[in-house]
Amino acid sequence: MQARGAARPKVPVVAAALFDRSGRVLIAQRPRGKALAGRWEFPGGKVDAGESERSALIRELREELGIEVIAARPFMRLTHAYEEREVELSLWIVERFTGEPRPLDTQALKWVAPAELPEEDILEADQPFIAALRDLQQQPRPEDR
Repeated sequence: MQARGAARPKVPVVAAALFDRSGRVLIAQRPRGKALAGRWEFPGGKVDAGESERSALIRELREELGIEVIAARPFMRLTHAYEEREVELSLWIVERFTGEPRPLDTQALKWVAPAELPEEDILEADQPFIAALRDLQQQPRPEDR
């Protein structure tokens, strides 16, 4: 239990919005043994000291999913306070990658249409991303205009 008035540690985290050809986004289930196990989140992880967010994103997706990020851009940033810590979360849109995402961290993976994300048990910290991704998918892409 946190002492009243004590500062929660701040943890910088990157997350990825990774889309398949049909516009579904990849989510990962937190594995057994981790905090909030069984809940769903966008793939990613902690930014190490001295590491840029882009480097952390590339490293985390290589370690967790076995893919190589070719192009990604920052999309949305937020802070969420859990009881034991505060996360500074940066969501990136992965525009191009090589490889087929596979669960290298014993986590379950699934592709979900952005409109169906509210039906999933997504972590509280990731909740604001749901509406933003739904809105993003509804905008015409440059190649569709």
